[in-house]
Amino acid sequence: MSEFRLAPGRKTVIGMIHLKPLPGTPFHEEGGFREILDTAVASAVALRDGGADGCLVQTVDRVYSTEDECDPARAVAMGLVVDAVTRATGGGADFRVGVQIMRNALSASLAVAKVAGGSFIRAGALVGMTLSPHGMVQADPLRTAEYRRRIAADGIGVIAEVDSMHFRWFGEPKPTGEVARAARGMGADAVSLGSPDEEYTLDAIASVRRCAPGLPVLLAGHTDHANAARLLAEADGAFVGTCLEQGGWGGRIDTDRVKAYMDIARSLERP
Repeated sequence: MSEFRLAPGRKTVIGMIHLKPLPGTPFHEEGGFREILDTAVASAVALRDGGADGCLVQTVDRVYSTEDECDPARAVAMGLVVDAVTRATGGGADFRVGVQIMRNALSASLAVAKVAGGSFIRAGALVGMTLSPHGMVQADPLRTAEYRRRIAADGIGVIAEVDSMHFRWFGEPKPTGEVARAARGMGADAVSLGSPDEEYTLDAIASVRRCAPGLPVLLAGHTDHANAARLLAEADGAFVGTCLEQGGWGGRIDTDRVKAYMDIARSLERP
């Protein structure tokens, strides 16, 4: 039984920290790791100071294996970044630090979170399979559950993608809510979904509410200051990226932009 919980009634806002290609990946620039680490720490502190509930440290290495595997150098680099972010922000329940090693290196993500002080991982594919630009990504929930238990990571939450830019159910069409219900059965503590089409996103949230009552739903991006009030009125929280970054996607997080987004989120919360 997972110990990971999102506070009822609170809009949990998780800022995205997009890392440049890490050591152990083809597009890493030799000598650039220190800058990657320092930028990640600065962005995490900006999110904390702006009032966000946490951050998700996500690898953006451009090319990926579709298997649950991770180069050792990449895993070490991710561990160092997450450790530094956790130390700088305090981590814990007051500021949750998440790990996502793309595309679907769930074992390594769990290991980094467990050892480096993270509190959750984001799973690109926990159930079913999805066709990505890198090939077919096939989930292996048994492997994930066994490894989570083996390293005593029950306290590390799992937020599963169920209908988003990272995951679309491959095969016979299935309502988003049914995918979410399956993910919960395989160990997900919350699910993440979203589309540029707001109506589609709202319908997907409603589908999860019908099929998996009580399962928290986070927006998987596609949210900004303009649509936050409409989407967060229905969702339990959000992964928020570009609208908080200076100079667009991949830039440092700006504290004032975080505060402005959080003002909207907090205005929607109920006691």
